[in-house]
Amino acid sequence: MTKFLRFTCDGPVAELELANPPLNLVTTEMLGELLDVVSTITQRHDILALIVHGGDGRAFCAGSDMTEFASVAERAAERKILPEDHALRLLASLPMPTIAAIDGPALGGGLELALACDIRVAHSTATLGLTETRIGGLAASGAVRLTTLIGPSRALELLVTGRVLSARDAERWGVVNQVSETATALETARVLAAEIAARGPLSNRLAKQLVNAAVDLPLDAALSQGVRAQELVFRSSDLREGTASFFEKRRPEFSGA
Repeated sequence: MTKFLRFTCDGPVAELELANPPLNLVTTEMLGELLDVVSTITQRHDILALIVHGGDGRAFCAGSDMTEFASVAERAAERKILPEDHALRLLASLPMPTIAAIDGPALGGGLELALACDIRVAHSTATLGLTETRIGGLAASGAVRLTTLIGPSRALELLVTGRVLSARDAERWGVVNQVSETATALETARVLAAEIAARGPLSNRLAKQLVNAAVDLPLDAALSQGVRAQELVFRSSDLREGTASFFEKRRPEFSGA
């Protein structure tokens, strides 16, 4: 545990809790902690799914702590912009699937944090928005990630209006994957993470790489990467174990190799 984050690991599923209640505002100190913790998670091959959530806070994350803006303005790139970009890039590049469990508002930098995760699950009462323009600010990483997620026209509409979406509208627009009505988003995310962790670890890591390649690379290059990934899978002990368990009608015991 650090001052602003709690990291726990229960078997193959890990959780990263934002612990700066009540709104889980992002401070420069929290960014440093986030970078350190995510750097550690990168090395953990035993973690097959990661959930990011807001703990007991009223918000998943309501954005940056604006009281710091004046003190970082003169050296904003060094003190805030680059550390935030580095932390979010590292979170987005984690080898295992990541889930943002959104049980309260995810606004501004909070939604940017959720967009750096692979999957977003929201409670029906949650609200989501890149609201920086309301104070003359800019959601830079959010602009890029939201555009790849929902397309340029809708992304620009949200960015230039600072509009806040309900969870249902966010689902309809493709910003979130699931909306939970009865259970909390965290409970729903835990069920989803357990399902992911029960699948082939190697194939899941490669699937994430190929999805990212589809976004980042030309089609032919991404397809070629897919061929190489398939070769790895066909040589893996995971596929041999999965095939054997299918015919033996038992649960597979994957090694991730």
